[in-house]
Amino acid sequence: MKKFCRLVLIVAALGVLVACGSNANSETNNKTSNSNASNGDTIDLTWYYPVNVGGEITKVIDDYAEQFNNEEIEVNGKKITVTPVYSGNYDETMIKVQTAISNGEAPDLAVLLSADLYQIIDHVVPLNDFIANDPELEETMNDFFPGFMYNSQSDGKTWSVPFQRSTVLLYYNKNMFEEAGLDPDDPPETWNEVIEYGKKLTKDGQWGIELPSNISDYWIYQALVLQNGDGNLMSDDGKTVYFNSEAAKGAMQFWIDLTYEHNIMPKGVLDWNTVPQDFIEEKTAMMYTTTGNLTNVRNNANFDFGVAYLPKNERFSTPTGGGNFYTFKDIPEERQLAAIEFIKWITQPERAAQWSIDTGYIATRKSSYETDILKEYTDSFPPALTAMEQLEYAHKEFSVYEQGQIREILSDAIQAAVNGADVNETLDQAQKQAESLLQTYQ
Repeated sequence: MKKFCRLVLIVAALGVLVACGSNANSETNNKTSNSNASNGDTIDLTWYYPVNVGGEITKVIDDYAEQFNNEEIEVNGKKITVTPVYSGNYDETMIKVQTAISNGEAPDLAVLLSADLYQIIDHVVPLNDFIANDPELEETMNDFFPGFMYNSQSDGKTWSVPFQRSTVLLYYNKNMFEEAGLDPDDPPETWNEVIEYGKKLTKDGQWGIELPSNISDYWIYQALVLQNGDGNLMSDDGKTVYFNSEAAKGAMQFWIDLTYEHNIMPKGVLDWNTVPQDFIEEKTAMMYTTTGNLTNVRNNANFDFGVAYLPKNERFSTPTGGGNFYTFKDIPEERQLAAIEFIKWITQPERAAQWSIDTGYIATRKSSYETDILKEYTDSFPPALTAMEQLEYAHKEFSVYEQGQIREILSDAIQAAVNGADVNETLDQAQKQAESLLQTYQ
């Protein structure tokens, strides 16, 4: 709640309400957050949507909204329509949602990080009753990959529905591998091989590897921590963090050694959105980023590339990631039911399959991989299967109470270390700061 209030005050003070997406039309961008817009014959849903990867995601979303609005899907005899409101990246979307709730204008739907549940749990509708009373919704929920439910459920309740979900992947330039005398079909499988390959791939104007260190830097870091031991960055109940564990410190040391000891990665903070562009422009031979960038890279890279599981140290591992659908307590039950109808529509197996093709995100439903459209696509483009197959090694994404402030503490620590601060001191300090915030939940 402290974070909620702080964010609202910041937004009020700065007058900032971000609506982004270069492909979004001005009418959509200027739409207010009034979730009660409707008339006697229709229920017009407002859908806050983040844009956190490259490519023409806004166009894809606009097309889905148009398709849905052309169908005759009803609740209580009223036709349902939906309007996307592009609201920046995930953090900016969370601020906008929290501001709308504070103003008594909660949206009907929002896609927010599945891991951000504890930031808004007091305002989210648990879905258990909807599931119990709707066989179609129950079938839908049972069809999601189990890994995507880790962050969707808490305390015996289901709070959100998987939508644009991902894992972290290793992307690599096969042409650069060949030029360096490396097998283009044999990417690195271990941290030691990352260093070995990176040294062979680094030359003037070309880095061996890049790891983004802002925006979703905590996610990349969590992947390294998971690979470096048998624990996670936090407890399952979200009340304890382990920023200064042996595995966490070793993971951070590996990250900064890529730059300062092995000289295979640029110095300083690398931007989340710039890293994929560097890969596309052949400024780096390898990168860690979300599978949600897969279609962007495929459409824009003028070279042969591959994707692979993240290299291991002690074990293969990745956190799940990405956004889920949430609906809110402050809207009437009729609108909640309408939101559920849209969620069921957009997560149907064929549509989830097409979404995966259009964006690079993982098709969240197991049955999607049995559809003809996704079978044909993955046969022609096998890298589209890698992230789904890596779910075998997936773990719960970082999620704690006071998530916003604690994630900021962790991001500050990562960026300080990347800029040369002592790893032990930086993570010890981050641990103390996080423990202070979590003390009331113990």
